[in-house]
Amino acid sequence: MPGGRSYTGRMTTVLVIDDDADIRGLVGDYLADHDYRVLPARDTQVARRLLAVEDVDVILLDLMLPGEDGLAFCRWLRETRPTPVIMLTALASEGDRVAGLELGADDYLTKPFSTRELLARIRAVLRRTSERLSVHRHAPGECWAFAGWQLRVDTRELLDPGGIVVSLTAGAFDLLLALVRNAGRILTRDELLELTRGRRPEPYDRSVDVQLSRLRRQLGEAEIIKTVRGGGYLFAVPVRRVEAARGA
Repeated sequence: MPGGRSYTGRMTTVLVIDDDADIRGLVGDYLADHDYRVLPARDTQVARRLLAVEDVDVILLDLMLPGEDGLAFCRWLRETRPTPVIMLTALASEGDRVAGLELGADDYLTKPFSTRELLARIRAVLRRTSERLSVHRHAPGECWAFAGWQLRVDTRELLDPGGIVVSLTAGAFDLLLALVRNAGRILTRDELLELTRGRRPEPYDRSVDVQLSRLRRQLGEAEIIKTVRGGGYLFAVPVRRVEAARGA
């Protein structure tokens, strides 16, 4: 979104969540100079209030916050909305990066950082967001059945063979949908990340593996999603398009 404009023509809105007033001011002033609209939030409580009433295009999220920390907030975000997240933090260990990426962060920038680099990363994330996520485009009533399970795309629900809704994070749902739509085809980690998150993986990014492990446990059948040695992952059971039950 060059020039800080969304494709609807309005100014691109960035929510900056950081308890450091100096950082909020520095980032806010710099992005405003480049035609971005900036909403500052000192903690996640303020951020939640803003998200309830504002259209936010990208979130800059500090990990070390008073009260609810950034990781917990990112987990909530991924369960409720697809808004891209760039984590800003002084925590630079591989474990911290992995934790953030597993929860669905789109990028990770350690403090201190260059505002010029931050702007470049924001533009890159927004560009990927506009081009990505085929899993968020679907035909009305799209619904898939496999091994007694049902995946309803309109309502983003997974129903077990008994008709009970199984709770999935937004990222896990997108991953399962990508696999179901490509049943019988081997997909690499890179392809799954591009289908669901619109980016290539970093060397330390194992978020797909973690989500697949959880999906397998929730499905309760190891043979539904197979790991192909040296290749990737295969949705290995027959899949068919069905019509979702009315009123369900």
